Amino acid sequence: MRIQLLLHALSVSVLVSCSDAKNEDQAQVKSAEATSTLEGQALIDRGNYLVTSGGCNDCHSPKIMSPMGPEADSTKLLSGHPAGSKLPPIDASALKPGGWVLMAPDITSFVGPWGISYAANLTPDSATGIGAWSETNFIKALRTGKHMGIETGRPIMPPMPYPYIGQFNDEDLKAMFAYLKSLPPVSNKVPEPTPPNQVPTAK
Repeated sequence: MRIQLLLHALSVSVLVSCSDAKNEDQAQVKSAEATSTLEGQALIDRGNYLVTSGGCNDCHSPKIMSPMGPEADSTKLLSGHPAGSKLPPIDASALKPGGWVLMAPDITSFVGPWGISYAANLTPDSATGIGAWSETNFIKALRTGKHMGIETGRPIMPPMPYPYIGQFNDEDLKAMFAYLKSLPPVSNKVPEPTPPNQVPTAK
């Protein structure tokens, strides 16, 4: 009798577990289907949500000072490190492992063992932003960590978290790209990364 009760309990547990897994799988499929059917303004809105909640403005937007501290300049949203802006003196210790720093006042440039990296212009300016990029370029760049998604291109530099963003599903990455393409283009040529052996350090 005891064995029968145990077998019955086990079979119920397996059925409940399978049912929960099936419900979870169905929810994921429905979520993916809901996202994949987005188009037009709905797709852009989804991209806006992902880009904004993902903190992309923290690095990619120049800042203005508010009573609460630096905030994204809405006139230059996601236009990257301002061309021509001068960095403060750089302490050589910042180039050592564990010593990397975010550079004020815009927090759009970063110093570490890799040298100096600058947040890219993500607006659809064709000459200085992602205006010439295709959706495929964008997704490949975030999947591979290569600039423009080109296999022989330069690496995307730290602290860009492409290993995590690159795990978004294709529909979410397409939504992000659609949103970025909808922004007003800002002409702003961001400097190329500076190798560590070429970083000018404070005397």
